[in-house]
Amino acid sequence: MKQDKKKAKSGDKLAKKAAKVLATGAKPKKVADHHDAELVLKLYDLRREGVMRASRDAIGKFFPKSYEELVALTKPDHPHNAAWRQVSSYFEMAYSFARHGVMHPDFLAENSGEGLYLYAKVEPYLAQLRADTSPYAFANAQWLVENSPAAALRMTVFRKRIAKIVAGS
Repeated sequence: MKQDKKKAKSGDKLAKKAAKVLATGAKPKKVADHHDAELVLKLYDLRREGVMRASRDAIGKFFPKSYEELVALTKPDHPHNAAWRQVSSYFEMAYSFARHGVMHPDFLAENSGEGLYLYAKVEPYLAQLRADTSPYAFANAQWLVENSPAAALRMTVFRKRIAKIVAGS
């Protein structure tokens, strides 16, 4: 019983620390420049690699209807777990460029909507996913949506599209 309370208290501390980290980032770039374009083109090239393309295809077809379906994908024995890890970490890495001031947030959001589409699929279950697995899950995607009007607009469209797909299946 004492260990459960200690574990819960430790989890609460971690969650508070994570919330603080999730809210922070460097000062975003004011305007996009040729360096942003070079990074976007490199990101695009990486997406075309064979294993990455197959992973993106697998995750692109995944539309969780419940938290249980999402968390099953995060288990090592799930057939698409490697694809999940590759795609989610790829876009989190890309979105960290904007969060840490390396790339203009709107420019990145306009050129990498696929990661926001994945985030929109996960968003309804994000609080539980963070509580159960990682308090930092999708921190950079969340930051981008909260700090980029272009990302926020894309999310509005993606949420509607995903709701329609999930309701129809």
